[in-house]
Amino acid sequence: MPATPDLQCIELTKDFSDFRAVDQVSFDVPPGSFFSILGPSGCGKTTLLRMIAGFQFPTSGDLKIKGKSMIGVGPNKRPVSMVFQHLALFPMMNIGENVGFGLRQRGVNKTEIKQRVERVLDRVGLPGITERQVSQLSGGQKQRVAIARCMVLEPDVLLLDEPLGALDLKLREHMKIELKSLQSAFNTTFVYITHDQSEALVMSDKIAVMNKGRFDQIGTARELYYDPNSAFVAGFVGDANRFEGKITAVNGDAVTMITDNGSHLKARTITERVTEGQHVQIFIRPEAIQLTLEAVADADEYMIESVLFNGANSLAILRDPATGDLLNVTLPQTGAFLVLGKGDRVHARWDPQQARCYPGEGR
Repeated sequence: MPATPDLQCIELTKDFSDFRAVDQVSFDVPPGSFFSILGPSGCGKTTLLRMIAGFQFPTSGDLKIKGKSMIGVGPNKRPVSMVFQHLALFPMMNIGENVGFGLRQRGVNKTEIKQRVERVLDRVGLPGITERQVSQLSGGQKQRVAIARCMVLEPDVLLLDEPLGALDLKLREHMKIELKSLQSAFNTTFVYITHDQSEALVMSDKIAVMNKGRFDQIGTARELYYDPNSAFVAGFVGDANRFEGKITAVNGDAVTMITDNGSHLKARTITERVTEGQHVQIFIRPEAIQLTLEAVADADEYMIESVLFNGANSLAILRDPATGDLLNVTLPQTGAFLVLGKGDRVHARWDPQQARCYPGEGR
């Protein structure tokens, strides 16, 4: 018999006076998993998180934690804790007082608070810092203290609202690994809100991509990246070249499209059948494109518009000399491409099975 989900939302809806922020969202989060909600600003993800936390109540639908409905239950009565974007540590309290704050509010005795605070700080890798001040900690240490303050309460679900947003890039990359490790160590269900696709892809067991108040797709990082089921997911998760045009030929799931500028592209359809003359969008990942210096079969000639050096993630921006269409291509990590520069000629091709075609937004 499958375990009861730690968190279950059933057609959860939130209406404000003039718009619907969350529109009949349903999902389950199994025990001990890392579940991320990924989407652009204004898509409704923070409103959804606030309903889970109890800071807002849904207009309709149900929300269950460990199988028990939370409708009408206030935030202080729910078995959840929340890490905010700016951490919200109390500067007038030392670290021990910060971490033990929730336990004091619950009336736990001082001896037990001290033991539990020291134990949870040790588990987040910060032993012996109870007497330090918040101002004495680095950004990464503050992050772990904020998590410790939540985990000392032993919540069934930990909610994290873009907690890495205020960190610098290098620390953010480090904390992605730290957060995943902490989640595994505590074996607690994490629900993580972010607009940063890299954070979601690296850390999550499952990701829900949110768009205009609804979930477009729920899946693993690999499923969302390699098999997006909508044009929005294909364009939002990972980098992709996007072309628009009309279908000129259909053979099963294989299609040929002519772009608005006259380029002919081949791809495969994913979720829907398309017909000749239909307006569509095609998405091609930069790393799916093969780049050669010499002419080869099925490869078209392009001119280098610019090279964006970023180590192993370097890109070449190519221009089709006939149509002007631009194509971003991941540069292969071989010495043969190190000398490429603006104006050089190269050839590019891709397997049509790696190009995704979706019905376009109507014209």
